[in-house]
Amino acid sequence: MNPPVFIIPLWADLTAVALGGVQGALFASGFQGQRRLDLLGVAIIGILLGMGGGLIRDLLLGLTPATLQNNWYLITATVASLVGMLLSGIFQRLNRAIVLLDAVVIGLFGAFGTSKALALGLPAVPAVFVGVLAAAGGSVLRDVLMGLPVAIMHVGSLYAVAAGGGCAVLATAAAFGAPLPVAAVVGVIVTTVIRVLAVLFDLSLPEQRKLYRRKVAVETTGIPIIRDPDA
Repeated sequence: MNPPVFIIPLWADLTAVALGGVQGALFASGFQGQRRLDLLGVAIIGILLGMGGGLIRDLLLGLTPATLQNNWYLITATVASLVGMLLSGIFQRLNRAIVLLDAVVIGLFGAFGTSKALALGLPAVPAVFVGVLAAAGGSVLRDVLMGLPVAIMHVGSLYAVAAGGGCAVLATAAAFGAPLPVAAVVGVIVTTVIRVLAVLFDLSLPEQRKLYRRKVAVETTGIPIIRDPDA
């Protein structure tokens, strides 16, 4: 069976890059004190967030990064970063819009990564893995560059899990014969919904410490307690 044909439309890829650039600029503009960034720093973070997912996706797939084969990717990421910085005061007051923007960016990069991997003939599970890394890759590069704890490694709103859910739905729909563009749209919607709900209801995976304490508590319930009768 031949793999499904799927080409990411340039406008869609640039939309994801632009949204990621704005999101990165908003993130960088929010720092105060010793971590304040200048114009160049904000632009770099915006470019990383806008182009990082696509770079990681194509490198994992053994392809020349699409973001380096067209002038418009870097131009779009740079302009979007500057727009995000200049309008950061307005955007910061639109908290719901920022949450939605973040969710859509994750969904787009995840869907594009998984779809491209499936189109190249990768099995479903590796394709989902590529999609999740593409969705989270920009934020990982951002955190590493800024010397911050990598966000997806710590307790917080479901991020990689949201991307994984959307990518898994995409791969499943494609396996049952759905056209990849349609499956990709469904994947973006699923990721966006999971991410937004996680933020609104403060959902997260259990902490490792809580799991450990719960395990210890369960295991020790069967241990008899010997008390000193003279005590």
